[in-house]
Amino acid sequence: MEQEENHSADHLSAQPGNGNELEESSVKERCFEQREALVGEPRCVICGRYGEYICDQTDDDICSVECKTILLSKLSAETRPVVKAAKRVNLPVGDESFCIRDENFPKIPSMHDGQIASLRSKLDICVKGEDVPDPIMCFSSSGLPEKLVLNLEAAGYVMPTPVQMQVIPSSICNRSLLVSADTGSGKTASFLVPIIAHCSHVRSERCTDKQGPLAIVLAPTRELCLQVEEQAKVLGKGLPFKTALVVGGDPLAQQIYRIENGIELIVGTPGRLIDLLMKHNVDLNKVDVFVLDEVDCLLERGFRDQVMQIFQALSHPQVMMFSATVNSEVEKMSNSLAKNAIHISCGNPSRPNKSVKQVVIWVESKQKKQKIFEIMTSKQHFKPPAVVFVSSRIGADLLSEAITVATGLKVVSIHGDKTMNERRESLRRFLTGEVSVVVCTGVLGRGMDLLKVRQVILFDMPNSIDEYVHQVGRASRMGVEGMAIVFVNEEDRNLFRELVQILKTAGAPIPRELANSKYTTGIPLGGGSGSRILLSMLSFESFFTGSFAKLNATFAQMSSPTK
Repeated sequence: MEQEENHSADHLSAQPGNGNELEESSVKERCFEQREALVGEPRCVICGRYGEYICDQTDDDICSVECKTILLSKLSAETRPVVKAAKRVNLPVGDESFCIRDENFPKIPSMHDGQIASLRSKLDICVKGEDVPDPIMCFSSSGLPEKLVLNLEAAGYVMPTPVQMQVIPSSICNRSLLVSADTGSGKTASFLVPIIAHCSHVRSERCTDKQGPLAIVLAPTRELCLQVEEQAKVLGKGLPFKTALVVGGDPLAQQIYRIENGIELIVGTPGRLIDLLMKHNVDLNKVDVFVLDEVDCLLERGFRDQVMQIFQALSHPQVMMFSATVNSEVEKMSNSLAKNAIHISCGNPSRPNKSVKQVVIWVESKQKKQKIFEIMTSKQHFKPPAVVFVSSRIGADLLSEAITVATGLKVVSIHGDKTMNERRESLRRFLTGEVSVVVCTGVLGRGMDLLKVRQVILFDMPNSIDEYVHQVGRASRMGVEGMAIVFVNEEDRNLFRELVQILKTAGAPIPRELANSKYTTGIPLGGGSGSRILLSMLSFESFFTGSFAKLNATFAQMSSPTK
């Protein structure tokens, strides 16, 4: 037994702190010898203590030789040959139709051009480019590794979303892409799935130790990078696929260590990746997939030169660019990086997700706190978990404290002045349900897959209508209905015209003060239904003040037959 444990220790790698090599004598043999993990530190996948080491065979965090042995024994049990079970059949109750999972991945019957055009039209998919591949109807029809398909099912992906239907086959065909789609439409998985499939295939064909990365994903914020990497780990589990997170706030030594020990995918922010490339010799010669997530935000934050610098270090990669909004600057960037790229658009990316109900309330700045307190103490109108967006970092801290005092709710704040560990811990507490409200700046407005969020409150209007679209979109993921409550007043007049157009398109009520503002003059508001007229005439000052009976009576009146 002692010999076996010593042998196991040979395959433990320390989590690098100062970049020092792990001494054999320092390896903790037993689980009880390890301390508890602090906030933000890696945790052992077996016992939850401080994950001081990385198991080289599985890339999991572990605390000791004992837990490593348990981990490998579990892995061995999972990979033992088993008798192949019968094909799974799902029989919907009361329906004679059924579906059988085909283990052999046969392709679905080919559709003729008319059927393909009809399918794209129904799914609101628009494509532009030459020889655009047909959309797929299920993951197994695109020749993905069986383990990847199983991982998708385990992660809750029953069938592809519209953007995934078109992006995955196009990417697998090695086409460069410019993709715009509604917030919450599944863009992240649409580029991770083909990346994982590609990397797994390459590593299976050319298996050697400690090879350089095969793909790079750049995103504008640390939080978005963290989420992309976490999702990549989930979908790539059990495949020859490892990742490295390259962002500020984490020790550079640890990031270098992971890359030098062989990974397939780098997920990072442009600034930190440039810093790493300037100081250390990282081999990018084999990188053949280059992804820009939230490309419009990358440009807005001044990352264009850094993105181009990284791109020029690569050798003719496949380029995929993703965003909820595409403007002229994004088009210009696309033309610089990829010739003959396929343009894919799903939904109306310049408008909020159709699944989000928008409620805009006219609230003077001094009354905003009282309004949000009233909303959050109403069982009828408060739908946690909720995200509250504010314009400043100090405002996030002050408002989160005020909500806690006034309502008793558990609230955390997230913004750029927080350390990486503080932001991770706050996000973890929110996603696990320990707190019901997070107050943040725009850091959570971009791309974050906050699957459990039911309500978004824009306490402060953002500076642009594009950011409005992103922030409102946090209230709905993958088509699930959500609500966005928006506070506006005269200070937001620069956005009035565009905001009114968005509300008109969505059929959402427009506050009287907004409709009558001189900054919206000339915009035809239209007649609409009786309920539209009624709601537009109401002063939204009454929506969340005084008695909610008035609001309930209003909706009751709306639902009664028109005389």
